[in-house]
Amino acid sequence: MIVGQRTRRAAAEALGTFFLVLVGPGTAMVDARVGGAVGHVGVALAFAFVVAAMVSALGHLSGAHINPAVTLAFWSSRRFPSAEVIPYVAAQCGGAVAASLTLRAVLGPVGGLGATVPQLPTGPAFAVEWLLSFALMFVIMAVATDVRVAGGSAALAVGFTVGFCALLGGPLTGASMNPARSLGPAVAGDLWQAHWLYWAAPITAALAATRVYDFLRPVCPPGHPGDADRLEHP
Repeated sequence: MIVGQRTRRAAAEALGTFFLVLVGPGTAMVDARVGGAVGHVGVALAFAFVVAAMVSALGHLSGAHINPAVTLAFWSSRRFPSAEVIPYVAAQCGGAVAASLTLRAVLGPVGGLGATVPQLPTGPAFAVEWLLSFALMFVIMAVATDVRVAGGSAALAVGFTVGFCALLGGPLTGASMNPARSLGPAVAGDLWQAHWLYWAAPITAALAATRVYDFLRPVCPPGHPGDADRLEHP
């Protein structure tokens, strides 16, 4: 029974990350194919919408991490079991690679397969990815672990955050904030320029954001339910 539950949760993560990459980088590829008709704002909105949809659809099934940095951050703060870290990360990466291979088969090698390649020197690119990833994980910590946040707001809050980060950082670094999202196009297109950055920045930023949110989380009066952690994992 336990093995079955873990398998289903990992499968949900693979499915969610598959659609994240299919729609997000896929929209960037479509934009390139149609000569820029979708536009930067349209691509950013596609990321926002698909993340909001996947959080709504999968949050109660697997927690809807759909991002290895999120999984590792929750694990580091003892909010996620060690036994499920590798299955989750493997499922997320597998879903992302499958989506990018599907996009390449359908659309061809257009738009750089939606790969994240820095348009800045390495130092500034790392800083952009780190700050955007910090913002994303900080919001996730609020909506996933704090019962004082209004119920039902998680999908919109996370989707909006991904959207405004994509608007700001998309032209600079691709605004990945997600190692799996960067891995898929890299594997499908053999595009590995500064790929390490898209693992190091999101993961270290997510780890930092969990610590900062926990530091800022106020202590409630005795008997107040607001300081109890909201379970991010079913």
